Amino acid sequence: MIDLLSLHKQFILTHLRPGDVCADFTMGNGHDTEFLSKTVGPGGHVYAFDIQSSAVESTRARLESSGCPDNYTLIRASHHLAAEYIKVPIKAGMFNLGWLPGGDKSITTMRETTLPAVAAAVSLMDRDAVLTVAVYPGHPEGDAEGVMLDEYFSGLSRHSYCATKVKIVNSPLSPYFFLIESK
Repeated sequence: MIDLLSLHKQFILTHLRPGDVCADFTMGNGHDTEFLSKTVGPGGHVYAFDIQSSAVESTRARLESSGCPDNYTLIRASHHLAAEYIKVPIKAGMFNLGWLPGGDKSITTMRETTLPAVAAAVSLMDRDAVLTVAVYPGHPEGDAEGVMLDEYFSGLSRHSYCATKVKIVNSPLSPYFFLIESK
């Protein structure tokens, strides 16, 4: 069976190269930040966002222990503020909506900040860039975020972006993701 949450990394690899700039808009425990850091290498840069200090601390520890190059900026701030921190186009961005794995499940991404964060990420995309947004519909806010993002991505110009939804259709509560590619 397809592992959708690993599949999105394959799409990232079709666009992201050593030396590129990218962002992990929901750093969590740092798995995606590590993946991005190693992919862009010492000449590239990764910006990573999370509002929880425990996420920043665990990500920093993961990056240091796994031998990542010193090519990252860990930001303890909401992802909707990304454009205040990132001043150059990005070749890739990743979102994993929901809560910090192993953390407090009452602290989740919320529509009020997710939509501005995703819109900021889209505006930061370079030519031939990619953005993945993983959605977890198994809780009410996650389901609502998915519906909201479906509407938002459906409204993007097809002349500028290709917006795809990757979902297991016979498992409605399974995670799925959106893939946005700039032309």
